[in-house]
Amino acid sequence: MKIVVTGTRGIPDIMGGVETHCEELFPRIAQMGHDVTIIRRKSYVHDSLTEWNGIKLVDVETPKKKSFEAIIHTFRAINRAKRLGADMLHIHAIGPALLTPYARLLGMKVVFTHHGPDYDRDKWGAVAKTILKLGERMGCRFANRVIVISEVINDLIVRKYGRHDAHLIYNGVPKPDFTDYPEYFKELGIEEGKYILGMCRFVPEKNLHHLVEAFERIKNGSTSCSDIKLVLAGDTDFEDDYSRSLKEQARKAGVILTGFVKGKKLHSLLTHARCFVLPSSHEGLPIALLEAMSYRLPVIVSNIPANLEVGLKYEHYFKTGNIEQLTEKLRENINHDCRRIDYPMEEYNWDIIAKKTMEVYNSLASAPK
Repeated sequence: MKIVVTGTRGIPDIMGGVETHCEELFPRIAQMGHDVTIIRRKSYVHDSLTEWNGIKLVDVETPKKKSFEAIIHTFRAINRAKRLGADMLHIHAIGPALLTPYARLLGMKVVFTHHGPDYDRDKWGAVAKTILKLGERMGCRFANRVIVISEVINDLIVRKYGRHDAHLIYNGVPKPDFTDYPEYFKELGIEEGKYILGMCRFVPEKNLHHLVEAFERIKNGSTSCSDIKLVLAGDTDFEDDYSRSLKEQARKAGVILTGFVKGKKLHSLLTHARCFVLPSSHEGLPIALLEAMSYRLPVIVSNIPANLEVGLKYEHYFKTGNIEQLTEKLRENINHDCRRIDYPMEEYNWDIIAKKTMEVYNSLASAPK
């Protein structure tokens, strides 16, 4: 089966939840003997690869403009997929899904994965939100098969579009790679078990400014916390007022900013953190949270529906936007010895996820046009 994928900036080692999802999922599908091509946005690519882990990589020129790069890339990617003779076009995310009807008109069978209602993200203006909502509608109305990554999203598309046949396939997480990297820790100026970890893109809906403020309150109010650091691993695709303000706030508070990290550096940070914090106001099903859980870290997360769906105990949640509650949760963690927690992770196995995705492809491949 020839499968062409669009809707991602690209792989490997490109920041983003959809990118991580594709980086884990599609090598496994390729290993099943299928021909997989991922069409990347050239402006994000820092390599000259044409193949990676059994996946063919095709780079398409796309202007790096937040408002319209996704739609231009998707249009060009669909045309390339048609020329490549795709048996299956897999579109990721609601923005690119706007062109689902176009792909269908070209005679392709389309699978659409809904990663979350991106129009709820604070970074988008009114016009962009309208286009994203239309993209969601086009994907849910016209895709041959729809995959959702959480029950929250499934409920949403049933309610809004009457789509009752979506396939619920969760995001996954690879097996943890417990790693020591003392040289990197020396470079950052941190010690094992003496730092709090935040890990995500620097965009408003992640509410990292709330985490920095809560950390400042703890540092200013207790001498016993003087050796505890806050580490923020991540960056932004588009430097804007928010990301600049966050970085300035973080520097003034003595926060460690690592930039975007992957591989050994990221694994070492996850191995030795005393806790992981995700204060988001919007998520689909956060891979960063699942990664932290796989490393058995205590986690502190906002009580948005996507985080609640993971099914953590009450003690791990705080009310979204409530900095006082977040501060208290952090203080409780810091005042106790470093601990590790065994979470049930069976549902988030990428091998199982790949098999379920192939079942969707096979059901569509055998269906009449």
